[in-house]
Amino acid sequence: MPLRRTAMAWFILSLFAFVLPSGPVSAADYPTRPVRFIVGYPAGGSTDIIARLIGQRLSERLGQQFVVENKPGAGNNIGTETVVRADPDGYTVLLVNPANFINTSLYANLNFNFVQDIAPVASFLRVPNVMTVANEVPARTVAEFIAYVKANPGKVNLASSGNGTSVHLSGEMFMAMTGAKMLHVAYKGAAPATTDLLGNRVQVMFDNMPSIIGHIRGGKLRALAVTTAERSPELPDVPTVAETVPGYEASALFGMGAPAKTPPEIIARLNHEINEVLAEPEVKKRLTELGGAPLIASPKEFGDMIKAETEKWGKVVKSADIKIE
Repeated sequence: MPLRRTAMAWFILSLFAFVLPSGPVSAADYPTRPVRFIVGYPAGGSTDIIARLIGQRLSERLGQQFVVENKPGAGNNIGTETVVRADPDGYTVLLVNPANFINTSLYANLNFNFVQDIAPVASFLRVPNVMTVANEVPARTVAEFIAYVKANPGKVNLASSGNGTSVHLSGEMFMAMTGAKMLHVAYKGAAPATTDLLGNRVQVMFDNMPSIIGHIRGGKLRALAVTTAERSPELPDVPTVAETVPGYEASALFGMGAPAKTPPEIIARLNHEINEVLAEPEVKKRLTELGGAPLIASPKEFGDMIKAETEKWGKVVKSADIKIE
C-alpha cells in the first residue's frame, strides 16, 4: 500500500508540474502566441510606420507575430488606455509617442496616469520637428524670422496638426522663448495644414520631419531650423533652433511600453531584442530616413527620458494655458 500511495502522489505532482509551468520558464519561452502592438493613430502615418518596422523584425526574431493594431481617437488616449487595461503578461504593448508625454498635463480628466500605468520597455528613436516656412516669407534664418514676426504683429500664422500636438507645442515653446507672438491655426492633421502652408495662407509650421521633408527637398517649402539639440543628418545644412535660441529643444521620442506590473523578465527580453533590431544596418538606415538615429537604451534609461519629456511638455502646456476637458 505505501508503495501505491507514493506512486500515486508522484503521478499527481507530475500532472501539476505539466499543467502549471513556473513563471521563469514562461518568461524564458516568451512569446508563445501573437503580441498586440497598439498604435493610437490611423495606419499610414509616421507613428504607424515606425511600429510596423520594429514589429516586423521582432516577429521574425521571436517567431511570433507582433500584430500592429491601430486604435485612433482622443488624441492617442484610446490606444494608450487599451494597453493600460490589458493583462500585464507581455502580449499587449504600446507604441509610445510624444502625445503620451503631452496628454498627461493637456487633458483634465484622463482615466489613467501614463508614467505610473505604463512600464517603459525600450526607446526606438528621436525625430526632430522642422521649423518650415512658406516660400513667400522673406526670412532666411531663425533670427530674421523672429525680427519679421515682431515687425508684423498679428500677420504671421502658426499652423499645427491639432491642438496639443508636438507640432503645436513646439511652436508655443518657440513663442514663449523668443517673444515672437503668432496666431495659432489648428488643423485636423498635418496634410491640410501643409496645403495651406504651401499656399501661404499660414506662414510657419513646426512639422514632424517625415511628413514635411519631401516638400523641403522639392523646394516647395523652406526649412529654417530643426528642433532637436543637434543637426539632423537628413538636413545637415539646416541649423538647430537652439543655435539662435539657446536651450530650445523639441523632438518626437518613440519607443515601446507595456502595462505596469508586466514581469521584468519579459521587459528585459523585449528590450534586448529591440536593441538588437535597432543595431541592424537596414533598420538604422530606415530610421535615419525617417529623421532620427536609433536610440538604444535600457528600460530605466527610457523611463528617465519619459519623465523628462513629460515634465518639459507640462511646462509648455501650462505656459500656453491649454487644457482639453
